[in-house]
Amino acid sequence: MNGLVSALLTYSVDVSMPKAHWQKPHLGEHRFPVSLVVLVVIILQFALPGKLSLSFQKWICLLEFAILLSLYALSPRRLERHHLPTRRIGFILTGVMTISNTASAVKLISELLSGGIGSASQLLASGGSIWLTNVVIFSLWFWDLDRGGPGSRAEAKIDWPDFLFPQMTDPTFAPSDWHPKFFDYLYMSFTNASAFSPTDIMPLTKWAKMLMLLQSTTSLIIVGLVVARAVNILQ
Repeated sequence: MNGLVSALLTYSVDVSMPKAHWQKPHLGEHRFPVSLVVLVVIILQFALPGKLSLSFQKWICLLEFAILLSLYALSPRRLERHHLPTRRIGFILTGVMTISNTASAVKLISELLSGGIGSASQLLASGGSIWLTNVVIFSLWFWDLDRGGPGSRAEAKIDWPDFLFPQMTDPTFAPSDWHPKFFDYLYMSFTNASAFSPTDIMPLTKWAKMLMLLQSTTSLIIVGLVVARAVNILQ
């Protein structure tokens, strides 16, 4: 009897609380804008000075480009459904870029602490490149993990969000077919890296908070050391 009452109550709650507009299935977003941003990151990593990158950096960039091509070949158009193999390949690509940029950030910090970079222009260009790459990489993690990834969001497989966008709190803030796209996660990543804290988009789950915390800490270290060293050189 208690089970029947509980089921009826659950059903009544489900009926009385329709899904929000962002929880419903929608048309998947195009892969091209994401691929273009990833290509920019590969170029930035390729152009880094040798002392700020791994000895086999060019091979890493070629590997990243090959993985990017394979992703584009598997889903060249819209990301309309959750496809586990494609998602795993995406994780591999983002993981490789993360390792490569982390190594560059560590080498940059080492050079800054030892005074190895004597040119302010080279310091700002290299530091800015690593910082910008860091922004894009974290935006890819946010985009590919929130509610199971873009394909899962398109199919509305998961109701509970990992990030709360302003458009989710009030349907009058956006069109009825609104849903977060890659640019929204890129904007969130940029503001978190520049303000060192969430701005208008809030993390809700533990992994989302941990990723944003890690990004803020990394960005703070890079920006603080680069600016301090650049001021010291100019003086």
